[in-house]
Amino acid sequence: MARGGVNAPIRPVKDGFSGAPLSDAAAWDAYAAVHPHATPFHSRAWCEAITKATGHVCHLVTARDAGGTLTGLLPLHHVRSPLFGHALVGSGFAVGGGILANDPAVAAKVAEGAAAMAQSLGVPSVELRGGPQPDGDGWHREEGVYAGFARDLASDDDAELLAIPRKQRAEVRKVLESGLTVTTGRDAGERRDHYRTYATSVRNLGTPVFPKKLFDAVLDAFGDDADILTVRQDGRPVASVLSLYWRGTVMPFWGGGIADARRLRANELMYFALMRHARAKGCTRFDFGRSKVGTGPFSYKKNWGFEPQPLVYARWLAPGETPRDTNPNSAKYRLQVNLWKKLPLWAANRIGPLIARGLG
Repeated sequence: MARGGVNAPIRPVKDGFSGAPLSDAAAWDAYAAVHPHATPFHSRAWCEAITKATGHVCHLVTARDAGGTLTGLLPLHHVRSPLFGHALVGSGFAVGGGILANDPAVAAKVAEGAAAMAQSLGVPSVELRGGPQPDGDGWHREEGVYAGFARDLASDDDAELLAIPRKQRAEVRKVLESGLTVTTGRDAGERRDHYRTYATSVRNLGTPVFPKKLFDAVLDAFGDDADILTVRQDGRPVASVLSLYWRGTVMPFWGGGIADARRLRANELMYFALMRHARAKGCTRFDFGRSKVGTGPFSYKKNWGFEPQPLVYARWLAPGETPRDTNPNSAKYRLQVNLWKKLPLWAANRIGPLIARGLG
């Protein structure tokens, strides 16, 4: 663990761990637990799970007042890849994160600490996926690329159906009358079926799959606040999603289906069943995650009655550096994407995690 940097009365403190808990782990947990803008991706559980599964060291930039009390924090994973370069990412493999702070002055100090950490480590960029937008030297706003989708859950199934626009509602009604079944859980069988289904889905989209141990690490770290829901046809998994539960919100995070899923309307059943399952767990809100503007997933979520909310990210670049490109829709990767779709699944599952762990 590395520590350094003092700037009283607000002190940006830089910590790093590669599997071992931080010395002020309890303070981190307590601060994230009460901060109104904290997400699961700010939690120590998430950050330690990512480090355990991928080996990417997590550095924690914190601010403290003169009495030593935490007033801000920012977890940053040092993502390294021979293909995509390296960056400090807040947080790794997440769709959220960024700076948590008591006020804008503290947020500015934390941003300064993040840039200083990148410079000290020789890292060319810092990527923040949410939170206050720094405006100091080297920082740039990135907007117009992603949108988030979230809304309140209805009180029961009938009300939930009525909340879905008419055309999509008809698709849901049809699959509710089909013979497809739904299972939920966290055991080895659910994990195996989820990974096979998800890996098939992303291979068919032309992107490498994340390591299986990433999903296992997150499930183990979050306990009852994470689980898997799988749609089955005669016992065979056809669609599956791993979800997080955070402060009354369900977040379907890693989901996909096999080639037959669309014909069977398995995704329609999966998300409607997840709404029902989340209500039973006491959730009142459904966070459909982010999608790139203008893509199929963006339109799909709108079809469910979710209104897109623009997401603004921030990036710090060292002088003379350019942003790393990890967008599979980029023209740079078009040939690789088309070739990946043709790989046998066994090959994609063996090679994919070696590549995907560098996406962060």
